[in-house]
Amino acid sequence: MTFESFFTAGGIVAYPLLAFSLLAVALTIERLLFWLRINRRQTKVIKEIIKSYRFDLNATLAKLKKNINLPVCRIFLEALALNNPTPEEFRLALESAAMAELPSLKRFNTVFETIIAVSPLLGLLGTILGLMKSFSSLNFGDLGGSATAAVTGGIGEALVSTVMGLVVAIFTLLFANFFRSLYLRQMALIQEYGGQLELIYRQKYNQNQDNKSDREKEYAFTKRTGFSTDN
Repeated sequence: MTFESFFTAGGIVAYPLLAFSLLAVALTIERLLFWLRINRRQTKVIKEIIKSYRFDLNATLAKLKKNINLPVCRIFLEALALNNPTPEEFRLALESAAMAELPSLKRFNTVFETIIAVSPLLGLLGTILGLMKSFSSLNFGDLGGSATAAVTGGIGEALVSTVMGLVVAIFTLLFANFFRSLYLRQMALIQEYGGQLELIYRQKYNQNQDNKSDREKEYAFTKRTGFSTDN
């Protein structure tokens, strides 16, 4: 059976199934390129950023802006761009930025789910319509003649739509689950590296607070006694 005859045998539902298949292929290619771009560079870049943040904030900000197309870099930049936030504010900034990245990470998930759910139903609908058409042409006075052969042939063709619907749904489901696994892995990495960045910030913040407290005590002692604690 040629593709043209196979497609024709699918009946009217073959057209939306073809549209679904083309849409699924296009979105799958887009998502593959998206995740390939992220996974190829992100881990190395983030490790370098966390390492540099311990010593040089300005260099870290410059590197984040240079890699702004990576989700984790956008999340880190939102938090590090704040002006001397408290640890709680820093954590909230990281969480808010991570939530803002969810739509891009889960993009087209609803479309994939719709194709997976609707394609088998369209295939079943095509089969039912084909069976109705086949049996409506059945002539009970000629059960052993050409009419019976036409009915059995029509039943076989009616099942083509079910096959088409299942193929589209299975193809889409495989890649949708693959993209979901990449999304879950990405969220785990965001939490891991975000926790490391937050820990470093808390250490720096506490150190600055201790230094500030020591300066205040020194200033108060000098003002009260007229002597510096350095003497």
